[in-house]
Amino acid sequence: MLRQYKTIKEQYQDAILFYRLGDFYEMFFDDAVTASRILGITLTSRDNRNKKNRVPLCGVPYHSASTYLAKLIKAGYRVAICEQVEDPEEAKGVVKREVVRVVSPGAVTEEQILDDKTNQFLASVCFDKNWGASFLDVSTGEFLLCEHDSSEDLIDEIQGMAPAELLIAEGEDNNPVIRYLDISCLTRRPSFWFFRENARETLLEHFQITNLTGFGCENLRAGINAAGALLTYLKETQKGHLEHIERLTPIEKEDVLIIDDSSRRNLELVQTILGGAREGSLLHTLDLTVTPMGARLLKRSILFPSRSPEEINRRLDTVECLCKDRKSKQSSLTETRDRAAGPDSARNKPLRKELRKLLSAVYDLERLNSRVVLGNAGGRDLVALKKSIAPLPRLCELCRRSHGLLEEGSRQLDVLEDIHALLEKSIREDAPPGLKEGNLIKPGCNSELDELVSIVNDTKRHILAMEARERERTGIPRLKIGFNKIFGYYLEVGKAWVGNVPEDFIRKQTLVNAERYITPELKEFEHKVLSAEEKSLALEYRLFVEIRSKVALASSRILKAASFIARVDFFTSLAEAALNFNYVRPRVNGDQKISIKEGRHPVIEHAMPPGKFVPNNIYLDQESQEVLIITGPNMAGKSTVLRQSALITLMAQVGSFVPASEAEVGVVDKIFTRVGAMDDLRRGQSTFMVEMNETANILNNATDKSLVILDEIGRGTSTFDGLAIAWAVSEELVNKNGKGVKTIFATHYHELTELARIYDRIRNFHIGVREWNNSIIFLYKLLAGGTDRSYGIEVAALAGVPGHVVRRAEELLGHIQKDEFNSQGLPGIARKTGKRSKKKAGQLQLFQESTDSLRDKLKDLQPDNLTPREALDVLYNLKDQL
Repeated sequence: MLRQYKTIKEQYQDAILFYRLGDFYEMFFDDAVTASRILGITLTSRDNRNKKNRVPLCGVPYHSASTYLAKLIKAGYRVAICEQVEDPEEAKGVVKREVVRVVSPGAVTEEQILDDKTNQFLASVCFDKNWGASFLDVSTGEFLLCEHDSSEDLIDEIQGMAPAELLIAEGEDNNPVIRYLDISCLTRRPSFWFFRENARETLLEHFQITNLTGFGCENLRAGINAAGALLTYLKETQKGHLEHIERLTPIEKEDVLIIDDSSRRNLELVQTILGGAREGSLLHTLDLTVTPMGARLLKRSILFPSRSPEEINRRLDTVECLCKDRKSKQSSLTETRDRAAGPDSARNKPLRKELRKLLSAVYDLERLNSRVVLGNAGGRDLVALKKSIAPLPRLCELCRRSHGLLEEGSRQLDVLEDIHALLEKSIREDAPPGLKEGNLIKPGCNSELDELVSIVNDTKRHILAMEARERERTGIPRLKIGFNKIFGYYLEVGKAWVGNVPEDFIRKQTLVNAERYITPELKEFEHKVLSAEEKSLALEYRLFVEIRSKVALASSRILKAASFIARVDFFTSLAEAALNFNYVRPRVNGDQKISIKEGRHPVIEHAMPPGKFVPNNIYLDQESQEVLIITGPNMAGKSTVLRQSALITLMAQVGSFVPASEAEVGVVDKIFTRVGAMDDLRRGQSTFMVEMNETANILNNATDKSLVILDEIGRGTSTFDGLAIAWAVSEELVNKNGKGVKTIFATHYHELTELARIYDRIRNFHIGVREWNNSIIFLYKLLAGGTDRSYGIEVAALAGVPGHVVRRAEELLGHIQKDEFNSQGLPGIARKTGKRSKKKAGQLQLFQESTDSLRDKLKDLQPDNLTPREALDVLYNLKDQL
């Protein structure tokens, strides 16, 4: 047995081997040591005569293996499932075993491991003149590829997809891109997997096509290399059919709004910056979906919004339709009958609510289909699949009464009536988790199985029935059927009735007062009874596999239905959010204008009491108001205004209604944000370096159709350096390519407000505050014009900084504002005096003249009122002060 174990383990050295022994999966040697530590189970050893060389051993029950498997996968390990592939009763020697599949973080279908609302992507990356990447979710069949000119774009793409596992060629570990990605589960495979000829041939063979032109990716050389290697890896690990992977889809950047990785984090689209939690993100706010497919589609749409005004408006039309009550097309007589049925009658419900009620009965159809195709689906999976497709006819009927994308999709919808009928007829509702425990197939599905089950469940009734038939046939009134371990079942006839025994009775035993016989029918019944349970279990399993295979043949149809259900759920969720949160339909077009009236932050407003959030207006265009410089104190709401403007623009391009009283959005191609302060010491980057990297990315890649959000620039270096950088960046953004970039810039550098005097398309705004009793009250309102105060000391006091520190800060501020140097030439903020400096060493102000005592005296002079003698005295006094 151990020899067999070692032979199999040699083929899967980078995985923990689950080796099936009876009712357990056993692990030996190093696998046992590792697994026992992660799973928290007892590490024991296999007895050996040489105690010094005992074999480490641990195991888990096979019926609850998924729980343990989930822990290992989440810890980043791969697990090879090794099953018995031979009947132990027929085996000669050790039972034959084989690895039936390999489970890894990126290649998993178990419900206990997967997040219903998120794709579990396996990714691969390859360099061949360009950078190529591919992404595959084996649990849904989604297969994507892309190609980029720069490694930065590739990194953004991969980080946006957030793969659970990354496949690379051997020897690529030290590649700077791979090291930067920092994905915990790296899987290495031979470099020839990534060769053009091998990768392309793998794809063509799988899809049964002659070229990749039909998928629109024939020329994506590096992307094809990555995709082919990925598919090879899936075939290696899954050991089964992959028919649910039906197409290869290129990621077209021209079709989607591009949001780089730092902007995704800064805007908290799918998770918060602090803690990486889903709650507190835009996704969490908008996600009112009721199916896993709809939730995943919503997440993809937020990460990759559309750039097509036509597509966006078709989505908005659909959401608007679902926000209205469905008007009945029935006669007045029907309407009267519906009203009489009560307020809960289906026809009195809005279309949106009817659809959501139907969808609430749908399970994860995409992942159920994948388990069916891969041969991992059990009875409960097929029951769930049946329940998920049951609402399709009614769903199709309702969508045909609407308009927009749902009405269009319903025309091609296959309601899968044949699959539902097959499962309804064959699979028991109370099917057990396992496949070899019986009770999978319904009565009436198969006559042979019915007979076997009937024999097992009601042997006595069958015996009594046979006795009655034989008595009637032979005329022997006391004929009875008995059983013993030697002869099995027999017919017993009293001596007085032996003459009535028919010819087909075969004498088996003679007793004093009776004779015992057998018949062909009785022997056949005996054989059935003795082997009925074993046969019934085997037959039931075989029938189940046949049914599952029939369902697998409908994989393409099931996936199309799942896609339609996802879209219905996506749109009804957006409509529900629009009604619940008082959103309005935005006007979306190809213009260069963004106009938001009374806009609100979609996440923050929910964290506040109703009616407490202060809305604000934002207007941007390329003719009169392209760059907004926003000043004001900390905590006044500058960052909120910036973020909500970007989020409202993004929501509009998703196809969602938006939190505002009115909104017009000219489609943008990219959203860039430079927000917050965060270092990246692991990659050797300081806070300021991270800030400059993000700024450089914006300046190099923003176009006249982009939207840029800047929340402070240059605060991580000296004041003058930072101010100079911020000024130069602002000039670049308003002048870039002669058209400029729509930008909202929040800053504490009040000197930047001077830009509005130089450039017609720069406008100053500030967040209003009111001073009261040496403190401030935040108004959270965006007002026209700049401000020259940041109220930093007042905010420090509100934050609880000790009073004496606040007072000292006020004292120092007074010195600094009055004059950086005192009359002795020493810094005005110093308490102690020292030797008088012969030369003043203060730095000059960048945008205002520096002040000193001579200048002050000259300002106070009134030359017209001085006599010649007085003028001469003043001149001598001034000379003495030099």
